[in-house]
Order: sequence, then C-alpha cells, then structure tokens
Amino acid sequence: MRWMLRSKIHRATVTETRLDYEGSITIDEDLVEGCGMWNGEKVTVADVDNGNRFETYILPGKRGSGIIALNGAAAHLCKEGDKVIIMGYELVDSPIRAKVLLVDGDNKVSKILEYRCSLSIPTEGPGGIPGNRPMR
Repeated sequence: MRWMLRSKIHRATVTETRLDYEGSITIDEDLVEGCGMWNGEKVTVADVDNGNRFETYILPGKRGSGIIALNGAAAHLCKEGDKVIIMGYELVDSPIRAKVLLVDGDNKVSKILEYRCSLSIPTEGPGGIPGNRPMR
C-alpha cells in the first residue's frame, strides 16, 4: 500500500486568515467537490510564497465564493494573497489518477488536469509524468 496523490487545488489564493477560529482550512465547496475532496478530509497545504507546509482538514466554504481561509494555528503560516497548493491523498495498492484543479486569481477553475500516478519515470507533461493531460 502507498499514499498517492488523489486530488489537488493548484495555486489557490488565500482570501482570509482567521486566528481566532477552531482550526482548519475553509474551501469553496465548488472547489472541494470539483477535485473530489471531502469536507473533513485531511489535506496537506503548501504555501508557494513562503515555503510553509502543513496538514489540516477541510471545512466547507460558501459555494462560488472562491474562499480559501486559513483558520486557527494555520493562520500563522500563511497570509492573505499567498498562493497555496492543497493536496489530498489516498492509500492504494495500485496506481490511480489524480484530479487537479488549476485556479485563477479569484480561485475559479481555469483548467482541470488528470495526473497519472504510476511507476513510470517522469519525463514530460505537467508534473513530469507521461500521459498527464487536460480533462477539458
């Protein structure tokens, strides 16, 4: 069994940081559903601007709002306007395909990709793995 990337929201913009909150990341429900994540799911968040990387869980944000809010202790690790990558994983015993949402500055989906997670050697395409292709 291996932990494999299953879903990703790539380069979302942090819209809020809320220190006085009971922890987590609030994500627009359209994005959560669009990449196949679940509310309450454990995710890894990587801040592109400062290099911080941490784990938290998803809370649902207003559908269509574009909200990406870091809550509680995680609010210390990012600031409004930072670009983040939000990743969900799955424990599997065979290769899977990961659904990836590329978003614009308003956190609206600009492109959907599918990453083929396998034993192949990275050589080309987004993520460096042959066969990665846009879904639309």
